[in-house]
Amino acid sequence: MVSASDDSVDCNGNPADRSTTGGWFSAASILVVELCERLSSMAIGVNLVTYIHGTMHLPSATASTIVTNWGGFSFLLSIFGGILADTCLGRYWTIAIFANVHALGSGLLAISTVLPHLRPPPCNPSVSNDCKEANGMQMAVFYIAAYTVALGLGGIKCSVSGFGADQFDQKDENEKAQMVHFFNRFYFFISFGTLLAVTVFVYIQDKVARVWGYGSITVLMWLGVAMFLSGTRRYRYKKCVGSPAVQTLQVLVAAVRKRNLKFPSNVQQLYHTQSEETKYPQNGRFSFLDKASIIDEADTANVESGIQNSWRLCSVTKVEEIKMMSRLLPIWATTIMLWTVHAQMITYSVLQATTLERSIGSFQIPPGSFNAFFIGAILLSLGIYDRLVIHLFEKESGNKGLTNLQKIGLGLIFSVLAMGVAAIVEVRRLKVAKSTSGAISTLPMSGFYLVPQFALAGVAEGFVYTGQLDFFLSESPKGMKAISTSLFLTTIAFGFFVSTLLVSIIKNVTADKHNWLPADINNGRLDLFYGFISLLCAINLVLFIGCARWFIRKKAQTSN
Repeated sequence: MVSASDDSVDCNGNPADRSTTGGWFSAASILVVELCERLSSMAIGVNLVTYIHGTMHLPSATASTIVTNWGGFSFLLSIFGGILADTCLGRYWTIAIFANVHALGSGLLAISTVLPHLRPPPCNPSVSNDCKEANGMQMAVFYIAAYTVALGLGGIKCSVSGFGADQFDQKDENEKAQMVHFFNRFYFFISFGTLLAVTVFVYIQDKVARVWGYGSITVLMWLGVAMFLSGTRRYRYKKCVGSPAVQTLQVLVAAVRKRNLKFPSNVQQLYHTQSEETKYPQNGRFSFLDKASIIDEADTANVESGIQNSWRLCSVTKVEEIKMMSRLLPIWATTIMLWTVHAQMITYSVLQATTLERSIGSFQIPPGSFNAFFIGAILLSLGIYDRLVIHLFEKESGNKGLTNLQKIGLGLIFSVLAMGVAAIVEVRRLKVAKSTSGAISTLPMSGFYLVPQFALAGVAEGFVYTGQLDFFLSESPKGMKAISTSLFLTTIAFGFFVSTLLVSIIKNVTADKHNWLPADINNGRLDLFYGFISLLCAINLVLFIGCARWFIRKKAQTSN
């Protein structure tokens, strides 16, 4: 038996045999469950606003808010899933449990769409505005199903990429090189799953039946779970070592407890541990956290006896790791607006598409499928960047392309343009709506006018997403990679929540005048809403540039 050189074990807890565990065969099963999760989540998410508005008959602003809240909680729950995986369940059981939860939620959603008493009756086409909104019981069933899906998504998302990486031994050069290809294929599977979701499965929902759309992704999700479980004996596992999120809380609690203590003149009097392999030099930023490593009278006896209460005393290295993570927060905060733009692509932009002519010959494009242009722009822009731009950089200056912060900045520029273009297109759409009879459900304007805003938003997300992921992983301490990934995912969550907040504020501010976001967007001023978001994105871009100039890279302040 040739054991892996890292601390991997097999399903029985014995050292993992490299010849029979891990590698591409095991990673493939993990990629399949991620493909099914992405396909299921996106098939639900990009077309959910049309179901809430068109079938449940809720106003457009309410429908948008429900979708953005759902998306926000989905990614926010990844933090709690990560804590469970790191502290007690492990990545394998976290994926196995929450993948089944995800499938259960999509199954409940399918059932709720087929039972007549779980949705309101169709609108009466002969009477204007005769649509009965879903009642409390019907919305309760919908929320249970949707948030069960969200819970499953959060649990899978936090662990699946890390468990895939666990199948490769980072201390073996050959397997380490294979792991790089795993992440490339991982991103490809995410994109492929999304593309299938917004084309094939959205079409099934709109043109066949919702129950068939949701039912088919439920079956696929359970097939993915079966494929994942079939690899149980081939996987490599890592033992739970505690959550970095808990360590972060420990430093914060210890620093607050000792906030009134004076800092010693000799830093050697602070708490150091001999077992720490990585040492970080102290820096002056966020110095209030240094008090977590002060040894007071209550700590002295415990330290001498080898007993440490981590909620009272933390080592200098642990404090410095948290301080290094704190440096990332300004960049974290200034990337949230990108995901607010993303939220518009799956809510109001889809509602715009429902009002426009979407036919190509006899084929009519479902409104939610316009996100295919969004995904296509991501793949095309990143393909051009990887195959052309990087080579030009290397030829002209010897650099290997843009830095992660430069990629984020470029993406944020495109986010400003996306919302600006969306506002201009909406001006034209509203002009057509005002000149058309109110009885016409489809305006005499091509839905392809929406393609530029979807494409620009896709380019923006492609650069920001890859730049963010690289930034958070490369600039975080060695022992904090897991929490840095969770930090990255929370930008998506808060981007959705910011969209919810903006919709609520705009509705309240404009309610007594010309309501920007009424139940029917043909009677509103969505152009002004888009323009307002574009302005916020421009302000955010300026703030990001300032934060990027302030940021000190890890290699510039550490000795390792």
